[in-house]
Amino acid sequence: MHQARPLPPYLIQRYHGWRATSYTENESWYRTLAQEGQHPRAMLISCCDSRVHVTSIFGADQGEFFIHRNIANLVPPYTADGQQHGTSAALEYAVCALKVAHVIVMGHSSCGGIKGCDDMCSGRAPELEERTSFVGRWMDILRPGYARVDGIEDEGQRLRALEKEAVLVSLENLISFPFVTAAMERGTLTLHGLWLDIGEGRVEQFSPATQAFAPI
Repeated sequence: MHQARPLPPYLIQRYHGWRATSYTENESWYRTLAQEGQHPRAMLISCCDSRVHVTSIFGADQGEFFIHRNIANLVPPYTADGQQHGTSAALEYAVCALKVAHVIVMGHSSCGGIKGCDDMCSGRAPELEERTSFVGRWMDILRPGYARVDGIEDEGQRLRALEKEAVLVSLENLISFPFVTAAMERGTLTLHGLWLDIGEGRVEQFSPATQAFAPI
């Protein structure tokens, strides 16, 4: 492997700063994590977006969240096709091996993946329709959600509604996994849907009772 290169200097400098401060101040905790393994209470599925910092939002320490990130925080429907599925594998490990008590899906405002889905489904992004587009084929997961908001004419309102549909579609797909429904029936697992307004720092959660998102 001759293509790999050394880290840029600014990242090396930040690592040494972390090693000298945060790690040194909490060395015993890190050693405990290394020796005893991880026992997270929750799995959090969020977007790859660099502005969504879930550990900071919830003040989580190392070992507290099992985090999986992908484009537009989507969970695909269950399929037993023997293919490679990163999100499904992470979910299986979290529920079956780590025995997490909660699976949380967090969407967010100004999501580029959601904008891409809106453009693709409305015919404004033919490049995403290509079979070779990884982003386009991933965003196919959200087509049922787009169908529910397609009638909203205002683009800003439609995109915000679609961001929340991404959470709902993921929750719907989560219960298609047999090991998820089995854990829910045992009372050992609960599902949660959240949406983050990045600019306002506001988190909303989906309520099954009202079928709507409201600030927590």
